[in-house]
Parts: sequence; structure tokens; C-alpha cells
Amino acid sequence: MVDATPVKLPDWVADFPSALDDKMGFELLELTPERVVGRCPVDGNTQPIGLWHGGASCVMAETLASLGAVAHALPDRFAVGVDINATHHRAVRSGHVTGVATALKLGRTTAMYEIVLSDDHGNRVCTARLTCQLVPNPTR
Repeated sequence: MVDATPVKLPDWVADFPSALDDKMGFELLELTPERVVGRCPVDGNTQPIGLWHGGASCVMAETLASLGAVAHALPDRFAVGVDINATHHRAVRSGHVTGVATALKLGRTTAMYEIVLSDDHGNRVCTARLTCQLVPNPTR
């Protein structure tokens, strides 16, 4: 289980709002280049039969890993996802899904993360991997 107590996040996080993350109810709990933690409610993010949507897992995985990659890349570079894969392990019907993105590589031109999503009982829901390309920062 992951402690869901919010911590002080870097100021730059507020400069990168995401309408999709807002609609999903995404909550960022921890952010360093090496590790990113966040969670989403299952309610509102389900497929027609009431289960957590696999696409929500992919959005959450990309959000977590991309934030870590941006934390690594700033101020001169920015991160864009170029490859994602996900394996869905089990269904979730209620509560929250918590994700932990762990850096596998933090390089000059790429950053790679493994993302593990779990339910409120610590059961693994999805395992994903994201590769980000680090590009020149468009705001500089």
C-alpha cells in the first residue's frame, strides 16, 4: 500500500494542467524523477459493465511516468511519450487505483518507467511501461 498523504510538490507542476487528468479525478501524491505516485477514483472511470477501464490505466500510467520524465528533463528539455504498453491483471469495481511509476532509465534523450497500478487492497491491477523522448523545452 502507498501512503495517500499529499506531499509538497514542485511549483512547476501547476504550470502543466491536464484536462483529461482533471476529468479522471487524478491526484498527484509524490513526484521525483525517480518515483511518481498518484491515484484516481474508480467511479467515473469505468467501462460499460462497471469495471475500471483499461484505457484509464494507460492514461494514468502515461501521466505518472511523463511527470517523472519532465521532472528529470526540466528546465532545458521536456518529455513526450513515444511508446506505452500495458498488461491488465485484474478488475476493479470500486475505490481507488493507485499508481507508482519507477524510473528504469533517466538518460539524455530518453526516460523509461515501469508503472504498477494497484487497488485499495494492494492487488496489482496493471503493469505498464512508458518510454519518453526528451525534446527541447518549448517554453524556453
